[in-house]
Amino acid sequence: MLPAEGDLRRVIGDGDAIPDGEVVGLTPDDHLALYRGMVLLRTYDERSVVYHRQGRIGTYAIFWNHEAMQAGSVFALDGGDWIFPAYRESAIGLLRGMPVSTVLSWWRGHPAGWWNPTEFNVASICVPIATQIPHAVGFAWGSKLKGEDAVALTLFGDGATSEGAFHEAATFAGVMKAPVVLFCNNNQWAISTPLSQQTAAPTLADKAIGYGIPGVRVDGGDVLAVYEAVRDAVLRARAGDGPTFIEALSYRAAPHATADDPSIYIDSERVEEERENECVGRFERYLRRIGVLDDELVGSVKADALDRMREGIAAAEAEPPADPALIFEHAYADPPPSLVADRDEFARIHGG
Repeated sequence: MLPAEGDLRRVIGDGDAIPDGEVVGLTPDDHLALYRGMVLLRTYDERSVVYHRQGRIGTYAIFWNHEAMQAGSVFALDGGDWIFPAYRESAIGLLRGMPVSTVLSWWRGHPAGWWNPTEFNVASICVPIATQIPHAVGFAWGSKLKGEDAVALTLFGDGATSEGAFHEAATFAGVMKAPVVLFCNNNQWAISTPLSQQTAAPTLADKAIGYGIPGVRVDGGDVLAVYEAVRDAVLRARAGDGPTFIEALSYRAAPHATADDPSIYIDSERVEEERENECVGRFERYLRRIGVLDDELVGSVKADALDRMREGIAAAEAEPPADPALIFEHAYADPPPSLVADRDEFARIHGG
């Protein structure tokens, strides 16, 4: 760990005044695997914005500069551990081998965008804020009751900590010592609501004491610090010591989503500072300093990620049109009369 303001954990220095730290146990191959994951996520995010502008996917939630939090936390898990994402982590399944076309189809509103959670140990994406947190805690507690060794990781934004679902889940996790990692991406904005209008607590990690669990703060742009913090939390959970709350501090350097205009509320100077020190570039410079990366390898990794994206959008767009009648199915075991009437009217009009 490197010294930083307050109790914020860091590993990567700046190559000048602040020296680099290291994470014991990580090999050069591990570093490269982390880098490949971050580049894949970055490429996915940047191309998805382009695809949205071209009308090829719907409204899209941007996660640019959040890649360190996603790749670092997932790398700390075992294959049998589970991930419970929010919409900001829509592409996190790529780190578990999920096809790019599946994630793109989700944003296209196509049934091919749904997956069997047990295939990747990645739960379905939750769009309502914080609703995936009770799912993760419930899964973790159930796994513990069955004598299994699985840990659940759930990721959410700072806005989720203002929701009742978060409080209920954190309370339950603490009481039951559920093997779960509560990972909060504090990018300091819940759409246009700043953190100062959400809580009077000095930090979000301070809230953890109210649930009887440890609270850790980490630099969310430092993939190695994120990995180390989550690794420690996973080991603690697997040992039967219960949950950990991790506050990963960042600053949102892109719009909340493609439908958002942040210029009316965001700190533009702060955004530029963050973009100059974004997480993929920070890690790339670190890997160059320790001799793991060179220009040729960087080019190869980025080209591979771009090829996967192009293949993914081609596969997503090759899917046959979805059957509109599907919107009437799977919501009710016993459909209410109003839905039955709508279904029959749809069938009459469309000859189904």
